Amino acid sequence: MNGPLARAGKAAALSLVARKNPLAAAPAQLARLAQVQGIQPFAQKMGAIGLTPLRSTGMSVFQVNVGKFCNQTCRHCHVDAGPERTEQMSRETAEFCMKALAQTDIPTLDITGGAPELNPNFRWMVEQARALDRHVIDRCNLSILLTGPQRDLGEFLARHRVEVIASLPYFRPSQTDAQRGDGVFDKSIEALQSLNRLGYGVPGSGLTLNLVHNPVGAFLPPKQEAIEAQFRRELARQYDIKFNHLYTITNMPISRFLEFLLDSGNFEGYMERLANAFNPGAAAGVMCRYTLSVGWDGALYDCDFNQMLDLPLAPDLPQHIRDFDAAKLHRRNIVVANHCYGCTAGAGSSCGGSVV
Repeated sequence: MNGPLARAGKAAALSLVARKNPLAAAPAQLARLAQVQGIQPFAQKMGAIGLTPLRSTGMSVFQVNVGKFCNQTCRHCHVDAGPERTEQMSRETAEFCMKALAQTDIPTLDITGGAPELNPNFRWMVEQARALDRHVIDRCNLSILLTGPQRDLGEFLARHRVEVIASLPYFRPSQTDAQRGDGVFDKSIEALQSLNRLGYGVPGSGLTLNLVHNPVGAFLPPKQEAIEAQFRRELARQYDIKFNHLYTITNMPISRFLEFLLDSGNFEGYMERLANAFNPGAAAGVMCRYTLSVGWDGALYDCDFNQMLDLPLAPDLPQHIRDFDAAKLHRRNIVVANHCYGCTAGAGSSCGGSVV
């Protein structure tokens, strides 16, 4: 494999949508993913190990994507988020989400984006979920903590005991900036230090700070335990930064990372690598089996990746959060396609890191 992001220069300046790239359309991405020669369709691969149909095991994570608006434009972004994206969850839809959460005993609200904190309903949703005694996760890009209107965001998150899962591709500037944009590494370090001062990542504080590592290139992530030890050592040595855990997440071959793979000539090889690394153990533990994903417009999906490919829930199920029905959604068939090889390769990949 060649053509890693680290050689590609600074991160893309605009989203696929803004550049009118054909890959901005989900059908174009799905068509390309279906055209890889020599790779067995994912559904057939799952059938061979007795996991077709793939079924949910319940709902323990209620993941809400509140929009595609973001202060960064990262080269690997599966959401195609950016400063020029205008899609944002409305207050009405946010209220539907909180009403649905209140009807269940789902323990975790996982808020993502875009930069979720830029949605005007973000803090209200956090307050509502905490009032329901639910654990709340904020998927944070770190640099957002340094923007003017969000300077008090860290204090707000700490006050409500929100878990922060923060993106940091690598512990060196060049790799991080190549993936996320020039100067982002330094901003990320400053933001992490501010979170540490609030108690995040500090043993005994009860404030959880987890980091996310995405490979800076067209390859699978390393073993989670090994790369976590490296991050912990280097961040402590160079910047006196503490954190709880590091999650490794495979770059999904969709949206802007798919564009990179195609432009760099790595697409076929990357898909082959994912398919050849298929792990039945990881397939059995994929996050869609215990997650319900809600889009910015209230549409329902099995996972955030299906959401970005416009792959809704099976047609016999509720399609919008206003029609939420826990009994129908609790045990459901999962919609799959070839991008699912990204979650089932090697040690597996989920929003909580490796699966096995």
